[in-house]
Amino acid sequence: MRNFNKIKSQFVFNKQQRIGVFLLLFVVVLLQLVYYYVDFSSNNNDELDVKELMAFQKEVDSLVHISRQNQQIIHPFNPNFISDYKGYALGMSVDEINRLHSFRKQNRYVNSVKEFQEVTQVSDSLLKEISSYFKFPDWVNKRGQIKKTNKSYNKNLNTAAAKDLIKALNLDYKKAYRLINFRDKLGGYLVIEQVKDVYGIKTSEYEGIRSKFQLKTLPKIQKINVNLAGAPKLASLVYISNSLAENIIDERLLRGGFKSLDELKFVEGFPEEKLERIKLYLTLN
Repeated sequence: MRNFNKIKSQFVFNKQQRIGVFLLLFVVVLLQLVYYYVDFSSNNNDELDVKELMAFQKEVDSLVHISRQNQQIIHPFNPNFISDYKGYALGMSVDEINRLHSFRKQNRYVNSVKEFQEVTQVSDSLLKEISSYFKFPDWVNKRGQIKKTNKSYNKNLNTAAAKDLIKALNLDYKKAYRLINFRDKLGGYLVIEQVKDVYGIKTSEYEGIRSKFQLKTLPKIQKINVNLAGAPKLASLVYISNSLAENIIDERLLRGGFKSLDELKFVEGFPEEKLERIKLYLTLN
């Protein structure tokens, strides 16, 4: 009897041991349920994932292909307005781009493939590659067709009548008369670039005038002393309004007189883009 009690005591568990046994049985039962009721087969899912991945990759490849095609498309453009980025994309060097920009700063335009190469000094191979995309204004493209006619239009812009401008350039009569009126206010054009100051004249029209008319005679003008003239005298120049004339005098007083005509660009409201043309009518002495 004593031995039985001793053996029985070997199978008595305390509270913590009973909890441990219970948790172990719970885990075993849970694993059995998972084993019988959960399908661990991954073939279908793997197959689905592979199909989705292949479809996604195909779509990405398609988008990349379209993107590359778009990058290769070059639309027709006027080579006179090639930006730094555009020139780089076309394969031009920094020096070639800078030569074009320097040329354009002189208010000059390239009007042919040959002239573009002369200005930029691009290689024959690059020129051949990009020149097919050059798009010049219509009047440039038609120069060969009207070459003989142009000779009769090679007239003096300072003596041309409105009808000459209308006939040569197919200008609206209002623009033709504006050109004449502005010429009269100036006393005659000193440089062809002054045509740009006429209201409503487009770049293509300016280029047409520059190609078909010359300044064979220049007006004699009396320059205005910007350091001595009063406001009314300054305002007599077509480029200077009454308010601008007053601002010029104010700036002149602040500076104790202008040392250079370039200092006019610091005058409030001064049209700096017209400075070079206005300087033709002014003097410091």
